[in-house]
Amino acid sequence: MKRIYLDYNATTPVDPQVLEAMLPYFSGEFGNASSIHTFGQRARAAVETAREQVAALLDARPQEIVFTSGGTEADNHAIFGIARAALTEKPAVHVISSVIEHEAVLNTCQALEKQGVVVTYLPVSRYGLIDLEALRAAIRPETLLISIMHANNEIGTVQPLVQVGQIAAEHDVYFHSDAVQSVGKIPISVKNCQLDLLSLSGHKIYAPKGIGALYVKSDTPLRQLLYGGHHQRGFRPGTENVAAIVGLGKAAEIARAALNSERQRLASLRDRLETGLLARVPDCVVNGAGAPRTPNTLNVAFAGIEGEALVIALDLRGLACSTGAACSSGAVEPSHVLTAIGLSTADAHASIRFSLGRYTNEAELSEALEMISAAVEQLRHLSPTYKKPIPAHH
Repeated sequence: MKRIYLDYNATTPVDPQVLEAMLPYFSGEFGNASSIHTFGQRARAAVETAREQVAALLDARPQEIVFTSGGTEADNHAIFGIARAALTEKPAVHVISSVIEHEAVLNTCQALEKQGVVVTYLPVSRYGLIDLEALRAAIRPETLLISIMHANNEIGTVQPLVQVGQIAAEHDVYFHSDAVQSVGKIPISVKNCQLDLLSLSGHKIYAPKGIGALYVKSDTPLRQLLYGGHHQRGFRPGTENVAAIVGLGKAAEIARAALNSERQRLASLRDRLETGLLARVPDCVVNGAGAPRTPNTLNVAFAGIEGEALVIALDLRGLACSTGAACSSGAVEPSHVLTAIGLSTADAHASIRFSLGRYTNEAELSEALEMISAAVEQLRHLSPTYKKPIPAHH
C-alpha cells in the first residue's frame, strides 16, 4: 500500500541533500569542533558555515545563533535564561505569553510561576489571534519578557510579530518567539520583528531530529542552563553535534532558496484540499479560517465523529494525519488551542490537522480527498451522536 503523509507539522523526512551533507561528519570528518588540530579545524569550519546558513534564513548575524537539541530546549533556554538572570536583581518579574502556545512555552511559564514569577496568558480570538491592545494593556512596570509564537502548530494562525515587536520595544521589554512552525515556511526577519530571542527546530524543516537553534540578539542577558565548557559563547556547553548542525545548516539554505515558490505551491495545494473537503463533506468547519495561516496547515472539525477514530480509520486506508500536536498525542483532554478559539469539547475532539510538505503533490491530494470523505461517511454512519440530514421529499 502506498502511503500518503499529511503530518508535516509533526515531523519531516530528512531531505536527501541534507543527508548527503551530513554523511562525511559521521566518518572521515569526525573531529571535535573544539580541537585545534586540522581534524578539529575542519569540524569547526563546518559548524560556522551552518551558523551562517541558519542566520541568513532569519536575517540575523551568525554569532547570534546558538545550536540546541531542538525547539523545546531553545524555548526553555530563552524563557528560563531571561527570567533567571532578572530574578537575581529584581524583586518582581512579570512575563506575558498566550493561551495557545506550545507546551514547551506553557510548561516553562508554569514552572516559572512556581518560582514566584507572575505570568499573564493572553486570550485569542476565534481565529487564534492575540489582541494587540490587550497585550499593550497587560504590560506592567515589572514586565520582563513577552513570548508569543509566530505560527500555531495546530491551526496555522500567524501572529502579527512586527506589531508585537514594536510594543515590546516601546516598553523596553524582551521579546521571544517560538518560530518552530514558521521558519522555512514563511519569511521572518528577527530585525524587522525586533526580536531578542527566537526558537527553531531542525526536524520541522527536513533536517534530523535532535537539533535546533536559538537566536540570541547580541547583548541579551541570557543565563546559561547547562554548565561545562565554554562552547557557543558560553551559552551552551558540550561538544557540538557536528553532523546534525551541518544538516540544520543545509536545510536552512534549501528552505531559504525555495521559500517563496514553495510557499505558493503549498498554499495552492492546501486551498485545493480545503475547498474539496468543504464541497464533499457536509457539516465540516475549517478552524482558524479567515486568519493569516501558514501555507501548509489545514485544521478541520468533522461534526459527529471522534478525531482519533478518524486518524486511525485514515491510517488503515494509508493516509497519515493527526488530531493536533504530536507532543500531546494520547491525551484525552481536548486541544487547548481549539478550546481557546471557542470550540466545544465535542468539536475540539472532532478536529483533524492535515499538514502538507515538500513531497506532497496533487495526485496524493486527490486520493486523500477520496479517503477522507469515505472515512468520515463511514464513521458518521456508526456514530450515535451524528444527526443525519433528513432527505428532501419530492
